[in-house]
Amino acid sequence: MGSMFQEEGSSSVTSSPLQFFSMMSLSPSIGSPYTWLRELKSEERGLALIHLLLTCANHVAAGSLENANVMLDQISQLASPDGDTMQRIAAYFNEALADRILKTWPGLHRALNSTRIVMVSEEILVQKLFLELFPFLKVSYILTNQAIVEAMEGEKMVHIIDLNAAEPAQWIALLQVFSARPEGPPHLRITGVHHQKEILEQMAHKLTEEAEKLDIPFQFHPVISKLENLDFDKLRVKTGEALAISSILQLHSLLGLDDEALRRRSPLLSKNSNGIHLQKALLMNQSTLESFLNALWGLSPKVMIVTEQDSNHNGSTLMERVLEALYSYAALFDCLESTVSRTSVERLKVEKMLFGEEIKNIIACEGAERRERHEKLDKWIQRLDLSGFGNVPLSYYGMLQARRFLQSCGCEGYKMREENGCLVICWQDRPLFSISAWRSRK
Repeated sequence: MGSMFQEEGSSSVTSSPLQFFSMMSLSPSIGSPYTWLRELKSEERGLALIHLLLTCANHVAAGSLENANVMLDQISQLASPDGDTMQRIAAYFNEALADRILKTWPGLHRALNSTRIVMVSEEILVQKLFLELFPFLKVSYILTNQAIVEAMEGEKMVHIIDLNAAEPAQWIALLQVFSARPEGPPHLRITGVHHQKEILEQMAHKLTEEAEKLDIPFQFHPVISKLENLDFDKLRVKTGEALAISSILQLHSLLGLDDEALRRRSPLLSKNSNGIHLQKALLMNQSTLESFLNALWGLSPKVMIVTEQDSNHNGSTLMERVLEALYSYAALFDCLESTVSRTSVERLKVEKMLFGEEIKNIIACEGAERRERHEKLDKWIQRLDLSGFGNVPLSYYGMLQARRFLQSCGCEGYKMREENGCLVICWQDRPLFSISAWRSRK
């Protein structure tokens, strides 16, 4: 990480935006479009962009569109999706703020987005690229599989429910571990939940092929469904089989539906003479996430492993979310700046199709439409605990495997730390993803 105040001629491996934030004030004021802005050095330009973005977000939040428009124009002149880290981030935040303004004219917004169709092949591609360019999912697979193997010791019938069955690599690795089990492999059934039929068909094909090669009795059971519409009867959990559940980057998306329900009930609640706090009232009227977690608890899994983005992107105000998202996406873009060339097409695709879309969702959307509601580990611990789950500390051996894998990436920026028996993966000191294991407390 290069220092911001470097001597002339010394070069920084990466002009890291993470260092800028400590110097930021929340109400920056850069006025008219200064032409000198374009001649700034990378670090100074990064600071200027953060000032402009925060000023612009303030104007958008206040509904002052004339001023916001001036800011968007200035940011456009400095930002660039193929520039340095801060220029790239600014390009996507600028787009997200503009999109939020456009949403105030629904007709215009719909017309401009009417031809945007995301192909299933693109969705698969961008997930594959995220898996390849970052170590986060692979660490999650290592720890998830290790927790399952340990929980299923001696079990003859094993059923795994994958709440986002999009990537066969994780379960291929597990099949290989099970095939080497001293007591022989269990009879394995994997239930894959996904909203795209094609993705489930690919999973079924690849896993069945691998199981035949390893001579493991195996069944793949596809459930085509969005998470919020999941019919738990279709999971076909049977007595006599040991159950494991894997949820990778899924649960946060259910929080938006509660927001919508809360909004619909709020007029009634505000009249309540006891002044019940909205959140408490929501808890009394079981939220979507709560009832979902309770239903998972009711399946009595021997182990459930949850991986989530470890960021606070679910703030109620736009400014909170802009600031928090700038922090964490700066870290993610910085990872790529340190490990992938700026001209890489793969890098551009992940930044635009994955991170750009997430940033847009966090900043431009509200209500049920805002699905990227990432929250911190302590919030998830609280929720899972309230739903009757007890924490299962991740094993020493699992942690050791994960640490070895991170070291093998050959990039010193990735770090991991243990928190209450759970794992947090960081870039430098910025937590980005958490992994925790749970079982039903009866």
